[in-house]
Amino acid sequence: MTLGELIDVLGGKLVQGSAERQITGVSSVESATANELVFAEDAASAAAALGSHAGAVVVRDGGAATSPEMLEKGVVEAAQPRLWFARAAKLVKPVLPVVGIHPSAIIGPGVELAEGVTIGAGAVIEEGAVIGAATRIEAGAVIGCSVRVGEHCRIYPRAVLYAGTTLGNRVVVHAGAVLGGDGFGYVRDSNSGAYTQFPQQGTLVIEDDVEIGANSTIDRGALEETRVRRGTKIDNLIHIGHNCDIGEDVIVVALTGISGSSTVGKGAVIAGQVGIGDHAHIGPGVILGGQAGVLSGKTVTNQGLKPGTVLWGTPARPLKQVLRELAVLARLGKGHRKAAEPDAGPASNHE
Repeated sequence: MTLGELIDVLGGKLVQGSAERQITGVSSVESATANELVFAEDAASAAAALGSHAGAVVVRDGGAATSPEMLEKGVVEAAQPRLWFARAAKLVKPVLPVVGIHPSAIIGPGVELAEGVTIGAGAVIEEGAVIGAATRIEAGAVIGCSVRVGEHCRIYPRAVLYAGTTLGNRVVVHAGAVLGGDGFGYVRDSNSGAYTQFPQQGTLVIEDDVEIGANSTIDRGALEETRVRRGTKIDNLIHIGHNCDIGEDVIVVALTGISGSSTVGKGAVIAGQVGIGDHAHIGPGVILGGQAGVLSGKTVTNQGLKPGTVLWGTPARPLKQVLRELAVLARLGKGHRKAAEPDAGPASNHE
């Protein structure tokens, strides 16, 4: 695409260079070439970007100060350069070819494949599944009976979608992810101690523009549904239990576990290794820092807190509060150690 075409789609203002400059990719400042785009968010990084070999730079509004030797470089001003750069990267990324159905793929009876679908080697599409236009099912993936996959999705190798799973449009499922498996629900016999599985016959709905990382698992509902709402991004090695409802535009970072029947509100950020108990409720916009814990049945919100407050610890509470508590404990510990030291008593002189 040309720089002018990118601006037509993404907005921004061309303040230097030609709108006809071809942009074939994006890169870092250090390795960019004459047909690649870089970005800068402050004065220091703008100077480095403008001095690089990149053919074009996107900078913050008003950040396009240049010198005469840079006049050939395309410079775009945008309110959010990093976001503009990320969106441009998707636009200039080469489109993968449509190669149809690999001879080794297994397609069950009654499967509906829309136009432009690609099915990789060894993939299995079971009876009654529906695959939307321009979707790619990569090698070894398994799409269960009657699963519905929307348009422009990408299912990476060896991902498994159990029966009862529905994906919206532009959903990305990375390798090894398992969607719609049974939840961990059992009923214990109080007499014998034996466990019987509670019915796991609900559904899983993944809405538009969700991305699910490698080896993550999201369970189906027990009797109703589990739902991940539009735009949420789920990292690698995440577990989301049955009957959960994850709101729009939520970020869930690696090694987090969300127990069954919990909810997460719109725009929440769940950092790495967070543990959330069952039937817990995380309010909209809440930020849980790494290794924070939310106890079963508890509700965590931003009520009374400044925007952007990070909650940490177990139970999760404002980070500043946790640090104050730790400081008090440290002082108490220091005082206890001093009190426990033996009194040497007066020095004696032995002749």
